[in-house]
Amino acid sequence: MSLVIRASADADVPAITAVYAWNVLNGFGTFEEIPPDEAEMARRRAAFLDRGLPYLVAELDGEILGYCYAGPFRLRAAYRYTVEDSVYVSPNAVGKGVGKALLAALIQSCEALGLRQMCAVIGDSENAASIGLHAAMGFEKQGVFPAMGYKFGRWVDLVWMQRSLNGGSETAPDAPGMSLSGV
Repeated sequence: MSLVIRASADADVPAITAVYAWNVLNGFGTFEEIPPDEAEMARRRAAFLDRGLPYLVAELDGEILGYCYAGPFRLRAAYRYTVEDSVYVSPNAVGKGVGKALLAALIQSCEALGLRQMCAVIGDSENAASIGLHAAMGFEKQGVFPAMGYKFGRWVDLVWMQRSLNGGSETAPDAPGMSLSGV
């Protein structure tokens, strides 16, 4: 069978939680230090879906190998056309193209929503895999914020990357943008 990228389902939350927990405990892709439980991950997922944003999984032979989602960049009305991507893969999927397939589908989903900018806030300036993935998908490095977090006994930078969607800032948007209701 081949890798399938699809919308996540409630039944995927245990696998999503496991993938994220591994990333929390073994990497700098997130600055969380204690993995959240399934209830918290379900709550977070629902919050993105309630805004109409994509939350996708990569599945191979019934196994979830990774997931991704687009979240609001900031919760102010002027940011309604800008999202931040998050991509996490399981340890047995690292380096096998799962992250690239997820990010490609996420970009396509966000363009279908009429969004105009996608940013990546990458933990660790030494995170060559994530930086390389984003560069391969058309993201450009916008800057590095040094020593923004402290994890695993060392200071960790944030790398900011950005990719235009639907022509970016070339024209005014023609869609309503994402829902920021309740803000």
